[in-house]
Amino acid sequence: MKTKLEIYTDGGARSNPGPAGIGVIIGDKEYAEYIGETTNNVAEYKAIIFALKKAKHLLGKSKLKNTEVIINADSELVVNQLNGKFKILKKDLQPLFLEVWNLKFDFSDLKFNYIPREKNQRADYLVNSAIDKRQNTLNI
Repeated sequence: MKTKLEIYTDGGARSNPGPAGIGVIIGDKEYAEYIGETTNNVAEYKAIIFALKKAKHLLGKSKLKNTEVIINADSELVVNQLNGKFKILKKDLQPLFLEVWNLKFDFSDLKFNYIPREKNQRADYLVNSAIDKRQNTLNI
């Protein structure tokens, strides 16, 4: 019997490029991390990479084989690139795409799903809290 794991990811940068963060929700666990200065699209990819690595760590290889993993993200560009519908034209996204591609081999059933921003508010909140926390520590 296959189990289902829905993951919500978001990445964002202020000023694009600018200070950036990622937000990831896996089940009842939430992660927010500042990732430095980068673009929105790079942050979106880094959130998905973080989510895949964390899911692999949390579930372990044997459970992964019997789990349908759905990555929900509000970046239409990134989801369409990962689903093979859009080409990767920006050189800075190509190595990130390849990293996701290589991580996919650890999952027997992995889907990338585009969701509207309003259905991803918690992950967006985590992104902003990571950036705010970083900026507040710099202003002390």
